Order: sequence, then C-alpha cells, then structure tokens
Amino acid sequence: MKEIKLFCPATIANLSCGFDVLGLCLDNAGDEMIVRKVDQKGIRITKIVGADLPLETEKNVSGVAAVAMLEAYEKDFEAINFGFEIEIYKHIKAGSGIGSSAASSAGAVFGINELLGKPYSRKDLVQFAMQGEKLASGNAHADNVAPALLGGFTLVRSYAPLDIIRINSPEELFATVVHPQIELKTSDARSVLKQTVSLKSAIMQWGNVGGLIAGLYTKDYDLIGRSLHDEIVEPLRSVLIPGFDLIKQTAIENGALGSGISGSGPSIFALSRGKETADKIAKAMSEVYENMNLPYEIHVSKINPDGVRII
Repeated sequence: MKEIKLFCPATIANLSCGFDVLGLCLDNAGDEMIVRKVDQKGIRITKIVGADLPLETEKNVSGVAAVAMLEAYEKDFEAINFGFEIEIYKHIKAGSGIGSSAASSAGAVFGINELLGKPYSRKDLVQFAMQGEKLASGNAHADNVAPALLGGFTLVRSYAPLDIIRINSPEELFATVVHPQIELKTSDARSVLKQTVSLKSAIMQWGNVGGLIAGLYTKDYDLIGRSLHDEIVEPLRSVLIPGFDLIKQTAIENGALGSGISGSGPSIFALSRGKETADKIAKAMSEVYENMNLPYEIHVSKINPDGVRII
C-alpha cells in the first residue's frame, strides 16, 4: 500500500470539568487527508484545500507530528530511505474550538503508521500528535488528539508519564456544537487563565470529573448532566464568546444534559440523550445567533467510537 485516504474527526475537549484531560470524538465533522509513501526522504505537505495554512513542514502541525513520529521510528526500529507526502482537505476551521489542529496532527501520524505496517498502537501515536498541538498552542496537550485517535471519550490520567484511558460512550448520547464565526486562538484563550485556583474550586472540579467518568461508565445520563460544570475555566473564557450565557441557557431549556465551551472556544457544545433532543437544541441555538445577526456553523453528532478512519 502506497497511499491512504483518511477521515480525521473533530473533537470536543475539556468537557467543562476536565480542562486538558477530557475529550470526546465527533462522528460527522472532520477533515480529509491523503498520505502517500514516496521515494524522497522526509515529510512534505503538498496540498492544503479549505484553509490558508503553511505548506512548510516545520510550520504545519501535521508536518511537525509526522517528523516526530519518523524520528522515533528510526530510533525504535530501523532507518528508512523513503518519505511521505500529505494532502489536507480542511473542513474544520482553525480556531473553532473543535480540534482543527488535532485532526491534522492525528491524521498524519495515523496515516504514516498504516503505511509503515502499523508498528505503533493508536495510543502510542498520541505522543507524536501532541507535538503538532505544541506548535499550534504552545502546549503539548492530548485532550483533542487522544479522542481523535482512539474514539469515544478519553481521559488523560497523567502527562508524565503519558497515561490515557479510553471510555465508551452511552449509546444514546449526542453532541450539538455551534461555532460562531469568529476565530479564538488557543494561545489567546489560555492567556486569560489563572495559574492558581482556590482549594474550594479545585474540590468542586475533582468531584465533577469523577462524576462524569462514573456517569459514562454507568450510563447515568442525569449524573453526566450534573457533572458538566466548570468552576475554574469557563467563568474566565466565556466572556470571549458572543452570546455564551444565552446559548448555554437555551440549550438547557431545550433538554440538554449540560453545556459548555468546546475546547478553548468559541464553539459551544451541549450533550443530550437522543438525536431528537440534540436536533431541537441545534434549532434553538441557531435562533439565538440568527437573532444576533452572527454567522455560525452547527453540528449534531453521535459520539464516534473509532476515531481517525480509512475512507
């Protein structure tokens, strides 16, 4: 096999209570990517459609992730005398808050791994994809790339050493995500955060993380909803997102289990039980932004159990 075409899914990170440690994989929003094996050594980005992003390998998240993987491969296995070309077809807007850079980073390492004969597990690939995230935001976080590669929900128990747990999603759980058409860079959204938190807030956050994990395992939708509360990050970031409080209130009023900022924003997510409720929430969210005359995109998705997949 010399060439592979991939679907690289969008993701929701943080999930209110799980800053930098929790994420989930969306099913019907994502990019496409072609990875091919070529005779010339190294990594080259040959085409990007749908976004104005750099073709230079060292300036592109997929290129940086791919280089990190090849460097590791040559240490772990053998030297290689060939290389790879990458074509990226972007459908996830940069700065949207649903894992645009993670989709590119995860897709690149997944595709190359397939063409190399799968020397690494999907979980192994997370560490390489994180290098793309480091280029994009200045921080090598895994809360988007882990669900993009593994599917379902993921919990990053530890970064040093990296320890990721994949969690299945209850079958009826759906996500609705609205993206107001403004760009909010992850680095800017991180700049508003405080470096210390009160013990009271930390205790509340720990309880909600535990509650959300327990709710997923026991398929307790009400517990999932009660746990989707962010005591630490959302109060600081929500002011950067137009209409956030009204969108969140509207989602809850229309049956959402919970709602919050997707990743670093500006997208806002809501989780619900069943597609009918998710569609109802999408309609209500849309009306809020239409009344504000603010352009937006909206997605309704079940939870993707597989992550990056071959088309």
